[in-house]
Amino acid sequence: MTKKGPFSSEIGLASTVWFIVFVAFSCGKKDNELVYPERKSLTESVYASGLVKAKDQYEAFTIANGPIQEILVEEGDTVKVGTPILQVFSEREQLGKETAQLSQNYAALQSNQSRIRDLELSIQLAKSKKQNDSSLLVRQKHLWAQGIGTAVELEQRELSFQNSKTTYESLLLRFVDLKREIEFNSKSASKTLSISEVLLGEYLLKSKIDGVVYAILKEKGEMVTPQTPLAIIGSAGNFLLELQVDEYDISKVEIGQRVLVSMDSFKEQVFEASVSRIYPIMDSKSKSFTIEAMFTKAPPRLYPNLTLEANILTQVKAETLVIPRNYLLQDDRVILENGDTVKVKSGIKTYQFAEILEGIDVKTALKNPIQ
Repeated sequence: MTKKGPFSSEIGLASTVWFIVFVAFSCGKKDNELVYPERKSLTESVYASGLVKAKDQYEAFTIANGPIQEILVEEGDTVKVGTPILQVFSEREQLGKETAQLSQNYAALQSNQSRIRDLELSIQLAKSKKQNDSSLLVRQKHLWAQGIGTAVELEQRELSFQNSKTTYESLLLRFVDLKREIEFNSKSASKTLSISEVLLGEYLLKSKIDGVVYAILKEKGEMVTPQTPLAIIGSAGNFLLELQVDEYDISKVEIGQRVLVSMDSFKEQVFEASVSRIYPIMDSKSKSFTIEAMFTKAPPRLYPNLTLEANILTQVKAETLVIPRNYLLQDDRVILENGDTVKVKSGIKTYQFAEILEGIDVKTALKNPIQ
């Protein structure tokens, strides 16, 4: 179903041609005048309405709940990826980060050097005692071999050596466990601090692209939620058309088709674009599909959200047989000069003209059916 657009669909390539064609068929003719089919270029188009958008344009959100603490840029500022846009205040997240920082400092390896050093000294002492008890045991065994001393003294030396050896080995195991514990606590505290920094970072809105801040949607002090858009950011100087096409016409639209565009901001001017993307899902509320097009002949200056109307050229016929649309009866019949009705085969139909494929020729005089 082809709709009337902002342009006459049979326009050739310039508005003067459209005007001449219109005059040839309508100006100076009365309803009872005869007309003859003519061979002309005919263009079929699909009407679309839409907006100008910056490339990669998006509404920026955060997961934040709270008041806006500071707005760090102004509308129109150029930003890079990661540039801070605004800060949302959160006392809870700030305190959480500070607590995590304290825990990380406490658990850090450097902060636990005294514990490690204390255990190292205990290990050295236990080692010395083990070595001493070992020497005393060897001496007691030599005496026992010479018949000097008692069995009780030998057993006591052996027991002292075993105790000092066990103490030394136990301290070595404790040293390994202590280092593992300190390392685990340090890494765990660092992870907790990183998580706190990420959560707090979510309260700082940053740009996701290199571009321009086109709008700041809230003011300092206003409360925001995760559902609140805070800014509109898009590419600088790179614009596209976002068009809405009726579901009845979407089957005619293809990538690469030429688009003629008019905007209220540039009256009586026609610009050109090319279809670059067709979104594959229909909006169930508006019963329309979203189409993207890139300018091939653009206005000297553009702004996001400028409204526009467009005709997507779906077919162009050169030197085809056409008659005024109102001379075609029920889409497949015409009335001859003598009043007889003749069946024809029609092709492209626009708001003003209809293509005739079979049934009549340029010599056939036609009467207006509404007479």
